Amino acid sequence: MAQPHRNLGVDIGLSGLIKWIRYPAVDSETAGLDVVRSVADRYDGAFAHQLLRDCLVLLDSPLSSRDIEILWLAGTFREFDLERLGIDGRVWLRRIADVCTDRIRSDDPSFAPAASPAADDKAKEAVAAEVGLVGPALEEATARHAYSPLDGVVPALLRAVDVDPDLAFRLLLRALKGHFVPIGEARYERYLALGDELGLGEDVVDDGDFNVWPDLVD
Repeated sequence: MAQPHRNLGVDIGLSGLIKWIRYPAVDSETAGLDVVRSVADRYDGAFAHQLLRDCLVLLDSPLSSRDIEILWLAGTFREFDLERLGIDGRVWLRRIADVCTDRIRSDDPSFAPAASPAADDKAKEAVAAEVGLVGPALEEATARHAYSPLDGVVPALLRAVDVDPDLAFRLLLRALKGHFVPIGEARYERYLALGDELGLGEDVVDDGDFNVWPDLVD
């Protein structure tokens, strides 16, 4: 049932929300939830389905609240700073999930979230490999950032891969884009190919925010 809601011509689910909650910066939980409601309502409510799925996958996983906070902060570049606002990562995802459930049930009162199918090992291996390859550059960009340092991004992403490689891949891309990490054309082409294997549209993988260097060999 959720598959049609993956083809919206834009980034989807939690990674899509992370992209949109950055512009402009959001400085309170109330304002953040207003953005969540607006995003969940996009495409006549279709966006809410994948966003809810992503939240439930993480909430049902062994990832800690800190892991979730790191993944969020890496993508939002602290424009919506859970740490500063004192919002627990799992609590925040639950509030997003509640907004999405309410939006979906406004159209379908009988809606009941279904468990997501388990990902195959091939997808996990492919995404984990890409995280590992770009890991040093991403850690450099995040942990050593001049005014927004963030430790543990790569380990959190690798733990997310074990939970859901599709979501982990989208969160990896959002972190790379948010920190403007340079990538070469070969890596860019691999990302497009991997996105296709995961059933993601090209608009999800490349939404115009990549920092591609034609002469970078990676």
